[in-house]
Amino acid sequence: MRNLEFQNKYDLNKEQIIELLKSDGNWLFNTADHVRKYYVGDEVHLRGLIEFSNICRCNCQYCGLQSSNKKVSRYRLEKEEILQIVKDGIKQGYKTIVLQSGEDMYFDSNKMCEIIEEIKKFDIALTLSIGERPYKEYKAFKDAGADRFLLRIETTDKSLYKKLHPNMSFENRQECLYNLKSLGYETGTGCLVGLPEQTIESLADDILFFKELDADMIGIGPFIPHPDTALRGELDPANFDTALKVMAITRLILPNINIPATTAMETINPQGRLIALKSGANVVMPNITKGDCRKKYEIYPNKAGTIDNPLTSRDIIIKKIQSIGRTISTTKGFRKK
Repeated sequence: MRNLEFQNKYDLNKEQIIELLKSDGNWLFNTADHVRKYYVGDEVHLRGLIEFSNICRCNCQYCGLQSSNKKVSRYRLEKEEILQIVKDGIKQGYKTIVLQSGEDMYFDSNKMCEIIEEIKKFDIALTLSIGERPYKEYKAFKDAGADRFLLRIETTDKSLYKKLHPNMSFENRQECLYNLKSLGYETGTGCLVGLPEQTIESLADDILFFKELDADMIGIGPFIPHPDTALRGELDPANFDTALKVMAITRLILPNINIPATTAMETINPQGRLIALKSGANVVMPNITKGDCRKKYEIYPNKAGTIDNPLTSRDIIIKKIQSIGRTISTTKGFRKK
């Protein structure tokens, strides 16, 4: 880019971010990779993802698990089932487990704390991704031992957020994120890229929000429409490239955070994860959920890895990562500050 030379840290304003989002991307991707290497090195953190319930009280318009979708075959795993998958994941070598679900309120504070306490008896880090909860519940989860929490803002465009999230509050979403940060969680957020009516300007605002929050983890996903939602048929192939740019710029302004090469990128492009890893990412989250549950957790269709065996898919992912000269971390992968 004409006005920016390579350096190990960037303090970009909105105009510069917009210019980068409109660029061809070559300088941006290479520079993000250099910054990634300088700050977090060549290690890739593998985090075992368990999708333990697809029941959700929300009706987010882009999500296949929305409460109004009657075609979904709903499921939830009980504590012992979750713990068995955790034990299997630890045997495979995972140092972080990610518990993800829809906003299933069956898992109240007591049930979640019991699960967290059992998992934390093992020497691993634990990330939760279970949606919006009151401050007291977030505190209870933290006191029980949870290390990280992932709650994507999805978009900072308040008008668009309102259209996509019926009966939800943008302000509450923000408050949840700041509550998580204040409680000492490694706090993760992120956005969808390619939503109908989304603008380059709002994507720039998303990135600046990540910086304002000083998020520890950022997940960037290209929007993939689900056929059973109101946004079906809205797929734009350019979403992949734009999502990659948003991710790379995020690496420039938050150089020491953890950024996953998301499954959605691999779904759109068979080499999506590797491309992302060469453009600023340093985390991969293989799905270690067992059986039919993997197919039933369909946020978007044709999700990469859905039919893979958790045991063999880890080996395949490791070989891919090693093929680009990266190594597999043996640590819990906390943010390097």
